[in-house]
Amino acid sequence: MPVPVGPVERRGGPRPRGPRAPAWRRGAAALCAGALPALAFPAPALWWCAYVALVPWLLLVRGAPTRRRAAVEGWLGGAGYMVAVHHWLFGSLHVFVLVLGALLGLLWAPWGMLVRSLLGGAGGPPAPGRAAAALAVVPSAWLLVELVRSWQGLGGPWGVLGASQWQVAPALRLASVGGVWLVSLLVVAVNVAVALLVVSAAARLAAVAALVAGAAAMGAVWAWAPVPQLSGTARIAVVQPGIVSRAAGAPQRRFARSEELTRRVAGDRVDLVVWGESSVTHSLATHPSLGRRLAALSRTVGADVLVNIDAPGTDALGRRGIFKRSELMGPRGPTGPSYDKMRLVPFGEYIPARPLLGWATSVGRAAGQDRVAGRRQVVLPVAGRGGGTLRVGPLICFESAFPDMSRNLANRGAQVLVVQSSTATFQDTWAPAQHASLGALRAAETGRPVVHATLTGVSAVFGPRGEPVGGELSTARSASAVYAVPTARGATLYDRFGDWAVYGAVAVVAAFCARRALRDRGRGGPQVRRPLPAPQPRPARTAHGSEARPGR
Repeated sequence: MPVPVGPVERRGGPRPRGPRAPAWRRGAAALCAGALPALAFPAPALWWCAYVALVPWLLLVRGAPTRRRAAVEGWLGGAGYMVAVHHWLFGSLHVFVLVLGALLGLLWAPWGMLVRSLLGGAGGPPAPGRAAAALAVVPSAWLLVELVRSWQGLGGPWGVLGASQWQVAPALRLASVGGVWLVSLLVVAVNVAVALLVVSAAARLAAVAALVAGAAAMGAVWAWAPVPQLSGTARIAVVQPGIVSRAAGAPQRRFARSEELTRRVAGDRVDLVVWGESSVTHSLATHPSLGRRLAALSRTVGADVLVNIDAPGTDALGRRGIFKRSELMGPRGPTGPSYDKMRLVPFGEYIPARPLLGWATSVGRAAGQDRVAGRRQVVLPVAGRGGGTLRVGPLICFESAFPDMSRNLANRGAQVLVVQSSTATFQDTWAPAQHASLGALRAAETGRPVVHATLTGVSAVFGPRGEPVGGELSTARSASAVYAVPTARGATLYDRFGDWAVYGAVAVVAAFCARRALRDRGRGGPQVRRPLPAPQPRPARTAHGSEARPGR
């Protein structure tokens, strides 16, 4: 008799049947689905869409026919996310943005395999137990991806998903407990729960329970999380000269415009005047006339002026090079220690492995010469009008994206965090608004107000809970503005305990991987492909219709 031929057995069961979309269509869908969360960030600022923006990507990866395909769609979705959030870099780096997006997107390849394993795959819709695991493991794995790609050399924590919630008061309160990382965990967990509601009737109870538990946790944080108590007000002036000129001599015109705008606040009894990044483009040691002009300006206003110098010089350790330096100028000149920018922008202020990647200067406006990074953070004492001292923690541009730097300054006694920035290169893009929004997260995390001062906008101020203070200075304005900045005392839970949410995510993923490893070992290792026996040839028949038998 003929031997029936069945399908080839594969790990996890037979291939799913039914029509499949071509691979290129699935890849294009993954790219588009990964880009959707960018709409939650400024300038669109559709913050609410962050809670469902990952669902199309999750559903697509869940239905991948193989683990390899899930990894590819995780990679493509991650590349789409990175390019969409950083699309404003095209004007500077051109096609190199696509290369960077593709490289960073690889971090989401393991995440894609994990999503398929827990939400779908050959096992079908997840049961309640697997759904509960997905609600914990998938957000934790996402957070580990964000943590790795937040390393300075890979571009830093720009576009962290939790940062899209900068204008949502409950999310800001959550940031005061576990930083922006805890907000990211919540946002991804909500997306996973919504995906479970769509794909699995058996898992809907677990998904609804997770959503209710998340809402209850948010309510508990809102009610009981400690909030720094207001302790006073500092009057701080922000000077934004705007785009004065793009021709030769523009730095000198900008300096003169900044002087003019600073004199306008002379009668406003300010405690501090803040200029933007690279507001001074010559060293005060080689151009002493600039130092004299700034000291005279401080005497006119009756307050210290915090400027930012982008010029060759020497640091406290005797190193020579080009530094981005925050310098506090008083009536008699520099008043104390200066701060040199520690975390430089890859390709914008230095080129990693320049002998290997120096060609980037030929395809965009990459750094022609590397800046030198500072070695330590400082807190600057500012003499206030009332005779007291206002302790200011300076950050320069890109550094406001790093939660640990703001937290370190708050723990060292800074009362106000001041960010000096310049986004003139990206003036008509989403970058200025995205950068300014980071101040709300850093303020909520540390319980310290943040003053975000730029050369060309957007300049903004946020109170100790991340709430906006006064009006922002848009990219269309050339002006100075005085803000009554509320100061606070006390510490947030994030100040005290730091990145505990990250450590928890690491523990969850490690426990999941260990459990999988033990289960595979208990089954004798991973299952191997075992093809069924090949079909035997059918015996020949005689003229009478009977089968011919061997030996007859």
